[in-house]
Amino acid sequence: MKETVIPYELPEADDHSFFFIDQRIDVRMEAKLHRHEAWELYYVVQGRGTRMAGDTLQPFVEGDVVLIPPSMHHHWAYDPALADDEGCIRYLMVAFSPAFVQHCIDVFPEIRNRLAGVPLPVDALKFGAESSRHLRQALLQMNAEDELGRLCEMLRLLPLVFTATDSTFAGKPVRIDRDVRRMQQIVAYVMAHYVHPIALDDIAAEVGMNRSAFCCYFKRRKGMTFSQFLTHYRLHTACELLAHSQKSVSEICYLVGFNDLPHFIRVFTKAHGMPPGRYRKTHFGIV
Repeated sequence: MKETVIPYELPEADDHSFFFIDQRIDVRMEAKLHRHEAWELYYVVQGRGTRMAGDTLQPFVEGDVVLIPPSMHHHWAYDPALADDEGCIRYLMVAFSPAFVQHCIDVFPEIRNRLAGVPLPVDALKFGAESSRHLRQALLQMNAEDELGRLCEMLRLLPLVFTATDSTFAGKPVRIDRDVRRMQQIVAYVMAHYVHPIALDDIAAEVGMNRSAFCCYFKRRKGMTFSQFLTHYRLHTACELLAHSQKSVSEICYLVGFNDLPHFIRVFTKAHGMPPGRYRKTHFGIV
């Protein structure tokens, strides 16, 4: 079975102290589950979806700022239906090595004084409203600078990142055994293909199993059939679209992988006790 977590080398390591990118990219091209030996500070400019960091899955929205520790596997799964008109999402990201942080502490007393006695986090962190505001401003300013200006901004950024007091837990490291890797691979495949029909033979082949063995394995691990899991994921995505978009029920039906509107409404109503239009109005006040 192929590895799920992809080791990723940051580019430009020889010519830059850290890596900064303003990325606007087709949602289908965003990196799959991966890890790298660097801190990652990530600001979501455009798009929404689900973030996997270590052992934790959490939703994310525009404006979120998150810190991923070195070596932690992670994946930003953007919802294609919530991309811009050209199918793209956008984020600002700065990645910097532990050696860079230590070098700054060793060389600059001003940084050493600010970080004295501050333990560097081992968990992924989502920053609160106040810290996020400052970090977004710093990253946007960095984006407007040349290379030397970005380095100056980076020296101001480091204390903000490691001394924020309003951050919350977003994931902890986990040793990935074979079963965990396999389930992550299955979930990642569903995230990438749920809009289209997923044949049992295809998902079984993806994880190196035959159809019968896969069905038994999945039912044992998740307590439901793969078909039930896929339907649950599609309905969850439909709820997100009902809450956060103006798309019609019929549009949402096809966007989440159902190919028959009456069937979608029946399945949704059975799961949530009301049809999708009433669900949207009842829970979110959207007509």
